Amino acid sequence: MGQINAGRVILGGLLAGLILNVGESLANMVVFAGEYEAMLDRFNLEPVGAGGIAVFVVGGFVLGILMVWLYAAMRPRFGPGPKTAVLVGLAVWFLAWFWQALGMLVMGLFGFQIFLLGEIWGVVEVVLAALAGGWVYREGEAAAAAG
Repeated sequence: MGQINAGRVILGGLLAGLILNVGESLANMVVFAGEYEAMLDRFNLEPVGAGGIAVFVVGGFVLGILMVWLYAAMRPRFGPGPKTAVLVGLAVWFLAWFWQALGMLVMGLFGFQIFLLGEIWGVVEVVLAALAGGWVYREGEAAAAAG
């Protein structure tokens, strides 16, 4: 088993994070904008400001890097390729999207339809990000060929 290629984890993670951030921006500002605005009004909350958005953007890139790190860690057991990337995407979706959204659904913060649509959007977004990040990730093949 080789070492994890940290440079490729970061590079692939930045690509994955970009996909997550674009997907979340589209979801929040276009697809679900009306529902989110109604929720803010219902709870008498202000829209997220620039500081909050910055936290989400940085968090998206951090999550992308962690996804590719997880892909690199899973490669020896599950093999390189799309199957492993999809497994990573599904695991991250379950832990970071589904679980928190289920809590919001149970607490009545939004209804089942927005929960379902959001989770479909999220699983597609996260799996695409994991596939892209996994596509970029490589372990020291060039070093192994030279040695």
